[in-house]
Amino acid sequence: MSKIDTLVVNFAAYEDATEFLGMTEATLPDVEYMSETLSGSGIAGEIDEIIAGYTSAMTTTLNFRTYTKAAVKLLEPRIHNIDLRVAQQQTDSGTGDVGIVAVRHVLKVKPKKTAMGKLSAASEADVSGDYSTAYLATYINNEKVTEIDPLNNKCVINGKDYLADVRKALGK
Repeated sequence: MSKIDTLVVNFAAYEDATEFLGMTEATLPDVEYMSETLSGSGIAGEIDEIIAGYTSAMTTTLNFRTYTKAAVKLLEPRIHNIDLRVAQQQTDSGTGDVGIVAVRHVLKVKPKKTAMGKLSAASEADVSGDYSTAYLATYINNEKVTEIDPLNNKCVINGKDYLADVRKALGK
């Protein structure tokens, strides 16, 4: 029978794989391939041709309930190694058994913007940060399924490196 991914049970955010960042909510970056609009003889109109392996700039957002030391540390204008560890629930459609899948997102980010939030009695402050994301790798049950690394000309999806031939052509 098939397994159905149902929801995120919980997750934890770390910097440098060891320092717990506290209670946060994360919005992972969109992975958008760069494209070029093609038109001309032999084409009846226009098409957007993606540039395989080349991605647009990525942004990760971390939201904190209050202004914390972790939020301040992430404001330092340097590379931060973020590790998001996720427990994701999965249901077996045949038996109804529920299991947990380990998902891990590894990101290299630099701060772009920190919204210091609001102050109001008996409420959260809604602190958030947007981070330029220069590296993204995702693991499912310890298997790397995605690696986006524009600075090193790597775009690996399900084990295939879509920029290997580009590196080879460039002598890298």
